[in-house]
Amino acid sequence: MPFTGVGTFRMVPEEEQELRAQLEQLTTKDHGPVFGRNSELPRHTLQKAKDELNEREETREQAVRELQELVKTQAASGEELALAVADRVKDRDSAFFLRFVRARKFDVGRAYELLKGYVNFRLQYPELFNSVSLEAIRCTIEAGYPGVLSSRDKYGRVVMLFKIENWHCEEITFDEILQAYCFILEKLLENEETQINGFCIIENFKGFTMQQAASLRASDLRKMVDMLQDSFPARFKAIHFIHQPWYFTTTYNMVKPFLKSKLLQRVFVHGEDLSSFFQDFDQNILPADFGGSMPPYDGKGVAEQLFGPRADAENTAL
Repeated sequence: MPFTGVGTFRMVPEEEQELRAQLEQLTTKDHGPVFGRNSELPRHTLQKAKDELNEREETREQAVRELQELVKTQAASGEELALAVADRVKDRDSAFFLRFVRARKFDVGRAYELLKGYVNFRLQYPELFNSVSLEAIRCTIEAGYPGVLSSRDKYGRVVMLFKIENWHCEEITFDEILQAYCFILEKLLENEETQINGFCIIENFKGFTMQQAASLRASDLRKMVDMLQDSFPARFKAIHFIHQPWYFTTTYNMVKPFLKSKLLQRVFVHGEDLSSFFQDFDQNILPADFGGSMPPYDGKGVAEQLFGPRADAENTAL
């Protein structure tokens, strides 16, 4: 009986098979540094970009040019946001545009929509970007709001941390925390490995008080969600909540209506049972205050990576 199957069969080169097999068995040591730019991407990361983001070396520059042309074409329509986008990116290099193309899997039309979201977020919430003190941002990061691990997880993602226990909104405001988040995202997205592998966030809600819950406004939470959705050329792969008390549900229910289904599916609420949490995260990269075997988190080292030594901090520009 003749074979009448439908579809096409494509030979997968042996090298690709090996790289895909390697992607299933990666450890934290198989990835590059979190801070600074890449000198060279690991081969398995390039394979991941090819498989997950539709990235091809031969079409990369073309996609960037198409996005740059689309910015000009849309601005010619005279639409207000399109003009704002063109003005905001007029001095940006091709590496900047590549972030948006990667974040939308080389779909240039969707990359442009993300670029509009990036600019619109800055227009909608100018308090997060205008007249922002770099010294204040540095102090917020030194205090651990948020934190960043210096090692990637086994999937190559940047791990951001937030521990709510000692947060006092009178000392560090919600906006100041979001300013620090935005600064960190902008800085770390200069790294191509981060563009491809993305971010995950661990929120430790141990010690979350009812007073803290009452101080969180729906408008602030909406601003945070807007930051995570369609406002940065970033792949947010997972958000994990651990050690949350029972009344955390009230706060979470304020946030849920703002979450799109894709991000909602990437939110994991663990409570005190961290068995599935530790399937994703190796304890040897986590600080002790996040269930790991490393020393408790200290934001001063991360601030130095982002800003340089204290004496040089004033020379760092947004």
